[in-house]
Amino acid sequence: MKTVKQLQRLQADTYILMLKTHNFHWNVTGPYFQQLHLLFESQYNELFQAVDVVAERLRALDAEAIGQYAEFQKLSKIKDSKESKFKKMIEELVESNEAVVKTAHALVAQAQKDGDEATADLATERVSVHQKNIWMLKSHLK
Repeated sequence: MKTVKQLQRLQADTYILMLKTHNFHWNVTGPYFQQLHLLFESQYNELFQAVDVVAERLRALDAEAIGQYAEFQKLSKIKDSKESKFKKMIEELVESNEAVVKTAHALVAQAQKDGDEATADLATERVSVHQKNIWMLKSHLK
């Protein structure tokens, strides 16, 4: 089922973005440290919950939830980062959230084609969350 493959990609994107956001939370410095430290924390916490929801949806579809980092890396278009400048961190997180939005949009289309409304709803919710994250992040670049 193509929906399962798309859902696994969403799980991978979500996990990699969670890890990247957590890394930036730990390592952010600069004049907006406190504000960004808290923003990144709220985002990685939400992503941690989301990756579990996506994994459980995979299991509900009688499919395998991914649990290996190498598999996450293989499926995700989001790359690790060692960025240390806060503005570049924000830009990377914007790009990564935009990548998740694309993955989630593709999943919505595929799930609807497959008649899987529950998965389409989950993916639609993810689009909304990541679009809000993009807005929040971009507001720090102005």
